Amino acid sequence: MEQLLLHLRNLGFTEMESKIMVELAGKGQASGYEVAKQLGVSRSNVYAALQRLTQQGYVRCGEGEPARYSVLDPEELATMISGRVQASLAYMESEMPRGGPVSPSFYNVEGDRNVMGALIRQLNLARQEIVVDVWREEASLLRSELAQAELRGVKLLWAFDGGNASLATYPAWPPLDGKPRRSGGRKFSFVIDRCWCMLGMRYEDGTAQAVVTEHPVLVELLLNHFTQEMVLFELEEDMGPELIKRYGERYSRIYSKYVLHDQDGGQHEGQEEQSSGEEQPGEHFD
Repeated sequence: MEQLLLHLRNLGFTEMESKIMVELAGKGQASGYEVAKQLGVSRSNVYAALQRLTQQGYVRCGEGEPARYSVLDPEELATMISGRVQASLAYMESEMPRGGPVSPSFYNVEGDRNVMGALIRQLNLARQEIVVDVWREEASLLRSELAQAELRGVKLLWAFDGGNASLATYPAWPPLDGKPRRSGGRKFSFVIDRCWCMLGMRYEDGTAQAVVTEHPVLVELLLNHFTQEMVLFELEEDMGPELIKRYGERYSRIYSKYVLHDQDGGQHEGQEEQSSGEEQPGEHFD
């Protein structure tokens, strides 16, 4: 019931209108007094809402005294709402003022639903290229949207983490203040048509955070990072045994020169070893 009321409100009905429509659908027909009594609200509010719904065509008012009301069948109701929504969307798209250029900005997106929703909307708008750098868990959630983009002729470039172990895994840079970072997160980034990007983290508890921007500097940084990962992957594939022999697994001798450590030479708390794998651009996932 609550989900139905939520979706009716999402379609533009007030809470009172939504409850009345659901009540009428269950009863078949009822008077305004009966509806008000069942819902436990004032008759004046119910009659005002019934008048609006009747004028809009969603509810019918029968003959007789007292008047009895009924709501349209679900199929007819859905057709009417869909037509009006589509008409409003088309009018908004054609008539909404288009101002001057907007300076690139950054905005935060909180919550898994909001993050995935914003990402899916942009994936559906992609026209030329999508650069994907994700863990397999997140890639599987976007399988349909990425497949549809590819069917539209959009070029997909892939980098997956969480597969077969590779030689190089970037160690985490520990915070300078010594406070431990929140653990269990998986980073992801998307660059769409080389002008829109999202960079974020998705956690084991189902929460997510992301930054979205069209700022060219961050777009270029993410594209450069993707390129470096792919080049490093191919070098590892070509020279793997030699690299292991000379530098040791995970290139620890090289990384230790750059990633900050405690004074005693150990890694900060939370800087644990992880295995990850990356696939060549364009390779699909199972």
